[in-house]
Amino acid sequence: MPPTLASLVHHSALKLTVRAGEDRLDVPVRWAHVSELADPVPYMEGGELLLITALKLDAEDPEAMHRYVKRLAGAGVVGLGFAVGVNYDDVPEALVDAARQEGLPLLEVPRRTPFLAISKAVSAAIAADQYRAVTAGFAAQRELTRRTLTDGPEGLLAALAAQVDGWAALYDASGAVVATAPEWAGRRAARLTADVQRLRERPAPASSVVGGAGNTEHSENADRVELHSLGTSRRPRSALAVGTAAALGTAERYAVHSAIALLTLTTERSRSLHEAGLRIDAAVLRMLLAGEPDHARTVAGDLYGGLLDAPFRMIVAESGAARNRTSTAAHTAAGTGGDPGGDPLGVLAEAAESAAARAGEAVLVVPDGERLVVLATDGGAAVAACVEHASALEAARPAAEPLAGGDEESLVVGLSAPSGPIAAATAYKQAQQALSVARRRGRVCVEHEHVAAGSVLPLLADDAVRAFADGLLRALRDHDATGRGDLVASLRAWLSRHGQWDAAAADLGVHRHTLRYRMRRVEEILGRSLDDPDVRMELWLALKTTAPE
Repeated sequence: MPPTLASLVHHSALKLTVRAGEDRLDVPVRWAHVSELADPVPYMEGGELLLITALKLDAEDPEAMHRYVKRLAGAGVVGLGFAVGVNYDDVPEALVDAARQEGLPLLEVPRRTPFLAISKAVSAAIAADQYRAVTAGFAAQRELTRRTLTDGPEGLLAALAAQVDGWAALYDASGAVVATAPEWAGRRAARLTADVQRLRERPAPASSVVGGAGNTEHSENADRVELHSLGTSRRPRSALAVGTAAALGTAERYAVHSAIALLTLTTERSRSLHEAGLRIDAAVLRMLLAGEPDHARTVAGDLYGGLLDAPFRMIVAESGAARNRTSTAAHTAAGTGGDPGGDPLGVLAEAAESAAARAGEAVLVVPDGERLVVLATDGGAAVAACVEHASALEAARPAAEPLAGGDEESLVVGLSAPSGPIAAATAYKQAQQALSVARRRGRVCVEHEHVAAGSVLPLLADDAVRAFADGLLRALRDHDATGRGDLVASLRAWLSRHGQWDAAAADLGVHRHTLRYRMRRVEEILGRSLDDPDVRMELWLALKTTAPE
């Protein structure tokens, strides 16, 4: 339970006294906020315990206090804490009367109790409540997994209904009810067939909330229904309904998400082993990328051995062929018995899986639209096979031949730094960045570690950046071409010396006053101030990008 005013009053260290609103102390406190503004309402969200010393208030004016307290109550403030012994020795009666009239709980805060202590107590209680919710969520996840393994979807629905104190139903691809828990929920679930059909028309994953009247006999369990699509394909083949009396809390939300993941795997078993394997891989990868390694481990079980615990590399590959072929071809290319043919992604997937199989390693290979994502053990055979394959392609390509992004047989590979399950999303981003760099540089394979260890300047070597640099410096070079000065060289020297006049002037062999005059001319010509660090940065990159004249 979140903290309440009653729990704060009973907190032995705070010594709070209730002066008004004794019958409303069971209200939850979302936060404790200190404000001495005459009107703090614009900064309130509702649910706060407001702490004041009446520094800017005439707390003895009944009319002013009535307006003040009425505003607070209307904004959803759940309580007012008044510190005595600061500006007032006691809580003014005008404030007490106003609080009683509006039904707003008023707490007297003794001088020895700092506001910070109250804020810490609220924060600690909120953190403890969240921890309990997360712990309960993981316990629910374990129970759902156990019931799924022992009793199938029916057991999972029963466990889920108990966890959310409501009901749950499973629908098939046609929208028909497959199973419900408890049994009385069957009639309620059947009324949602049209809503399930509308949900199936949306790309997965999809969800919706259905409100309104429910089963009259059990209306307390059917006030609110969440619908979730199940399946990893674009068109979901089944759906889950969860009915509760109110919105789900954190622990209940964990339970529903776990049920979705488990039911997704369960409902996919009817398809071929190859497609089921691909979808399991994709689901686990999504969980990792969503920052849910514990969920990923629960779903994967022993399927990938220790891959999800050991340091691994993320590889993202893209080919021109992937842009022009169907997802079915990409699935076939994933190396599970189909002929990858001329698909570079298929060849790469086959190389990774074959090397992993020979070495006894686990590997996760997921076709992802126009790309292929590979998660493999750092330093293992699968990673080495991917790098060797890419290196062989690059070595076979003539040195003068650029990598054609539209070529169906082209392959571009990005490799992340070593990572772990908690940072899988970061590893994926690193692989994407390395892939982008490889594409820009005309390379087949680039490792993120090599990019991070190098210079940023090679990344700027394209026509768009050169055009920007030429445009930025053109006016200065036109000036220099008239023989009226050497502004470009002077700017380069001044920037290289970090604006040190004497050092830069010495490099140029001119007096520092001459250099100051030239920099003023640079500012006049460009219409920009060299005091702006962004301007200095752009000018320096422009000078580095273009060859000095």
